[in-house]
Amino acid sequence: MPIIESDIEKDYLKRINTALVFIDDNLDSELSLETVSQVACYSSFHFHRIFKAIIGETLNTYINRRRIEKAASILMHKKEINISSLYLQYGFNSNSSFTRAFKKFYGVSPSEFKKQSPSKFSKISQVESKNGQKNLIFEKYICDINNHLKWITMNAKIEIKDMPQMNFASITHMGIEGLENAFDKLIKWGNSKGLLDKPETKVGRVFYDSFKITSPDRVRMSVSLFTNEDFVAEGEINKMSINKSKCIVGHFEVTPDNFETSWRSLFIWMADNGYKKANENPFEIYHNDFRKHPEGKAIVDLYIPIE
Repeated sequence: MPIIESDIEKDYLKRINTALVFIDDNLDSELSLETVSQVACYSSFHFHRIFKAIIGETLNTYINRRRIEKAASILMHKKEINISSLYLQYGFNSNSSFTRAFKKFYGVSPSEFKKQSPSKFSKISQVESKNGQKNLIFEKYICDINNHLKWITMNAKIEIKDMPQMNFASITHMGIEGLENAFDKLIKWGNSKGLLDKPETKVGRVFYDSFKITSPDRVRMSVSLFTNEDFVAEGEINKMSINKSKCIVGHFEVTPDNFETSWRSLFIWMADNGYKKANENPFEIYHNDFRKHPEGKAIVDLYIPIE
């Protein structure tokens, strides 16, 4: 049987996804072109060309961005972190080189980013400037937190759950464009395997980046089919899992344009209640097709793994 172009493309996607997972697991190590291309079973020249064509960035640009964004995520969620230790954790030669790269990316130093980060959501009391007037920036900040907390009280049921290891079939997707096509492709595959005939099988997404620190067109996610059934990975369908973890689970019934508000509010609730995000990736699981809901609403659970 001749190899057609779509088969070649699926093989490219499968191997690049293997490389992406390897990079995420080894951001603290040296990640040379030769090392990563070997993981993907390509020559360095071939891998470099395919990686840029699929991801839209060179390998070095992608790795540097991932390292900086991972560091930014830690600064947002862990108040006790020693900033000077991050450069070692994410593969930089020195604290000064890390600081320069971070400032070039976000426009501020790591320490300033930590001070300004809206994701701390700590309970800030009103402060006064030298002339005795209230600091309007902090007033707006507190108001924004309170609005989100009120919104989530009205729109969500929240609980803390111990989650078992979860297995899922995945199509790796970058950015928000073409997302519906990726879901349709995965569902078509799931139907062909009889997976969606099982009531426990659910559609969802796993997020490896945060929209708060990554450009929307660069956010990497797994369009996912969560299932207890065994299946064989093929083409661009990858077999993946989420480790056993404790999670904040927010149960929502909202329109798709309220997903961002739902996620933001759940993270605020997490910090306001003294929980800390774990290293595992957040994910969401859908319980209906919002296109068939009379009000166009998605019944969805959002999961934040916590320490």
